[in-house]
Amino acid sequence: MSNIRTVLANNLKSNRQKNQFSQAKLAEKAGISTQYIAMIELSRQFPTPEVLERIASAFGILSHELFMVSKTPENALERLHKDIIKEVREVIVEILENALIDKHKNKINDK
Repeated sequence: MSNIRTVLANNLKSNRQKNQFSQAKLAEKAGISTQYIAMIELSRQFPTPEVLERIASAFGILSHELFMVSKTPENALERLHKDIIKEVREVIVEILENALIDKHKNKINDK
């Protein structure tokens, strides 16, 4: 599952580009600084509910829409990639644990 900051950052940038807003134009419409918009898009800042409302209003959407995860092929591939990495890690951990158990058994048998 994507981090909520990442979802917000991606949706903010996507909506900004869809509306053909520069960061400066969005900042002006929302009454916040351009640097703050940039920090949100980089997932380094998380806005207050009031600021979220102002940003959403600038886009003509509801604030909760800034957190919606779309079912795009890119998102599906990202989830698949993360799931594969998780499963590979689990297999590696299991292999290492079994190797350590076998090594320990061999040391006991050698005594």
